[in-house]
Amino acid sequence: MSNKPDTPLLDTIATPEDLRRLSAAQMRQVADELRIDLVDAVSKTGGHLGAGLGVVELTVALHYVFDTPNDRIIWDVGHQAYPHKILTGRREAMRTVRQENGLSGFAKRSESAYDAFGAGHSSTSISAGLGMAVARDLDGGTRNVVAVIGDGAMSAGMAYEAMNNAGALDARLIVILNDNDMSIAPPTGAMSAYLARLVSGRTYRGLRDRAKNFSRHLPDFMREGARRTEEYTRGFLTGGTMFEELGFFYVGPIDGHDLDHLLPVLKNVRDARNGPILVHVVTKKGKGYGPAENSADKYHGVSKFDVITGTQAKAKANAPSYTSVFAEALIQEAREDEKIVAVNAAMPNGTGLDLFGEAFPTRSFDVGIAEQHAVTFCAGLAAEGYKPFCAIYSTFLQRAYDQIVHDVAIQHLPVRFAIDRAGFVGADGPTHAGSFDTGFLVPLPGMVVMAAADEAELKHMVRTAVAYDEGPISFRYPRGNGVGVEMPERGEVLAIGKGRVVKEGAKVAILSFGTRLADALAAAEELETFGLSTTVADARFAKPLDTELVTRLARHHEVLVTVEEGAVGGFGSQVLQFLAINGLMDEGLKVRPLVMPDAFVDHAAPEVMIRRASLDRAGIVDAVFKAIGTGVKRVMQA
Repeated sequence: MSNKPDTPLLDTIATPEDLRRLSAAQMRQVADELRIDLVDAVSKTGGHLGAGLGVVELTVALHYVFDTPNDRIIWDVGHQAYPHKILTGRREAMRTVRQENGLSGFAKRSESAYDAFGAGHSSTSISAGLGMAVARDLDGGTRNVVAVIGDGAMSAGMAYEAMNNAGALDARLIVILNDNDMSIAPPTGAMSAYLARLVSGRTYRGLRDRAKNFSRHLPDFMREGARRTEEYTRGFLTGGTMFEELGFFYVGPIDGHDLDHLLPVLKNVRDARNGPILVHVVTKKGKGYGPAENSADKYHGVSKFDVITGTQAKAKANAPSYTSVFAEALIQEAREDEKIVAVNAAMPNGTGLDLFGEAFPTRSFDVGIAEQHAVTFCAGLAAEGYKPFCAIYSTFLQRAYDQIVHDVAIQHLPVRFAIDRAGFVGADGPTHAGSFDTGFLVPLPGMVVMAAADEAELKHMVRTAVAYDEGPISFRYPRGNGVGVEMPERGEVLAIGKGRVVKEGAKVAILSFGTRLADALAAAEELETFGLSTTVADARFAKPLDTELVTRLARHHEVLVTVEEGAVGGFGSQVLQFLAINGLMDEGLKVRPLVMPDAFVDHAAPEVMIRRASLDRAGIVDAVFKAIGTGVKRVMQA
């Protein structure tokens, strides 16, 4: 007997064309069955749940009203796109989401024609939508372009840059503001819904357009007054004055779970043929599933869970997570130094700074999805003598590179960058991989760049960053749990630019930067079974490079392998540059830098991604034998 939930109407829908053949009265049943199916699918795989549950009705309404995929729907970030995937031909494949060779957890252009634009970072949808709308106009087309963006994503400046540009161009673009947290202006029942339908309707818009045409013949001083009178009258009723100032026609707020309100409003804005429109829809994260409604933060991203109880499966950890080690070390240091403050960009839980905020509520700052602002905000704190720790995932720190260069590095300000999720991140795939941080930080003059080999090293690096006041300093660490090393009571202050030798050998040297150290040691053990005496060193620093250590390894070994979980251009490139300039490869030293592949790697288990990148024990051993000569291993085995 199948455990699959009963969804008779949803079973008839393979594409949005099938959905549009149904009556509007049937959309409520479709939404109810879609919500049931979504909960069932995510319970089997884990993934993003709360955001998708909140937009079930909106997703049904959008695909019912708009002619997708000809009409473009752009989902900001993509966390909320699971219901969209179910309705667009990927229902059965949803049981593979975020699994190896399965569906992406985000919208992905190569996955479906219905995914108009792919993204893993927030606040891009309006810019992309505006580009598509302008392209349509240049082609003389008529398709609709709809950008769906959450209120959290509206905290990023890029969204307002796009809206400002859209208003100036007077482009025909529809923006759906999915307000599921901040409640910018909560709906007020029947009157709110009535007003939304009224101002989005053809009659009101026709009268408004005629009034605007009439006002063009008025003297300048009267024209501006007429415009503002209409704007503020409607703004007083609906709350949309801010968006009107950016050039958008505001509609809302409306209840995003009431299809009787959603469908007519969306039809009205679909049929509007002039200017940008913003529809303010208020929804509830986790809607319709009790555990997710009651704990939206814990059900944003979930592991496999029991549908009845909501209990999530948790892997048994034999070591603390790197994120928790960072947070606890920072709290420990902050008890000793009142100048320490912590900043995150809408990720207090993900970075561990929710714990810091509980301990030091006046010294912890969540600036919203605004990484650029976060970095320059930290620069201001540092300029006034504070010790800001800017905790941002590697993939999101990319968004603030200009601020790192101009506002921090050029001014030699001691901002401390705690770079979480460095390296492969498994199920989140290429959009969230921490590939490039070492490569874009090491070129900056005065920047100190560290990587923790294990959880104890991370604790040392937190204390080192606290003590370092000469300029900016960074330390990277991966997602997941540590390797189970013994933890110090408190971190030590490391000597800047100095690595450490972990194991002494004579013929082969493996120089690790970051958490590949355990695999380097395992590779050394295997190499020594073939008679290859191997040194293993932990670089600790990519900048300043420990040139004394690199020189020693180069002069006293036949093979030097560098290994890092980062893209080309990072630590290995720094080593090669130093060796080449100083003639250390002139006497036949064989150097092999191991890095992440020059490709955006699709999601899989982290250990699978590392193995395929040849950054594990076997990959290191293979690199050594290829450097020595392909036949050497076979001879030794014989």
